[in-house]
Amino acid sequence: MRFLPLAAAALALPSWAAATRAPVRVPDEAAVAISYRVWQNESNGSAEGLTHWNRGEDFASLGIGHFIWYPEGEPGPFEESFPRLLAYLESRGVVLPDWLQGARPCPWPDRRAFLADFQSPRMQELRNLLTSTLHLQARFMADRLESALPRMLASTPKAQRRRIVARFQSLASQPQGLYALIDYVNFKGEGVSPTERYQGRGWGLLQVLAQMKGDPAGADAVAGFSRSARRVLARRVRNSPPERGESRWLANWRRRVQSYSA
Repeated sequence: MRFLPLAAAALALPSWAAATRAPVRVPDEAAVAISYRVWQNESNGSAEGLTHWNRGEDFASLGIGHFIWYPEGEPGPFEESFPRLLAYLESRGVVLPDWLQGARPCPWPDRRAFLADFQSPRMQELRNLLTSTLHLQARFMADRLESALPRMLASTPKAQRRRIVARFQSLASQPQGLYALIDYVNFKGEGVSPTERYQGRGWGLLQVLAQMKGDPAGADAVAGFSRSARRVLARRVRNSPPERGESRWLANWRRRVQSYSA
């Protein structure tokens, strides 16, 4: 898989106070380049990896960012993003297959049914849709980051907002940091949902920014973000329900966030 180069230009970022109202703007070129790296992280850049269901999960993981799609009657704690992606594709003029229209639940009830249907015409139709809309999925992921900072600040005490904004801006102003932000927010969310907590502790982008040490700049900011992400993910595993067996994913999660500062 050949990756496009990351855009080198710094983003035009709002001041820390204005950040509650004005999101950053990720250039399309940077969004596409980063999306291919996210795809590589999630499924080694393969077409079949665009349709995935992790062992031990109760939802399908679809598209470049492995967007979550729950079956009917399985409203889990994690934010469901695939129906939002489908709505976004429709808003951009993409004609969806009939069975994907109308914000329906995932038609496969569990991982076994999903894998049994893995080479079916319906699954191939889904893969064709996902491979033909890579650029729109890239924009969808970038748009999520653009809206993330105001959402995070709304959940942050006033005394801590300046530091969150400073760290966010330091990362977003450089290509490798922008990749880290987009990948992590699509990987583990903004960290603002009350249902995405174990023992009261979240693991999203807000928690990683909050756990960084000091206000580093440049490559030091990206390295600091990577270290903080490893700590936050390790804490998630420690706090997770034992029956979920999340420790089996930790090594891959660590490798993923280590790639931010590589």
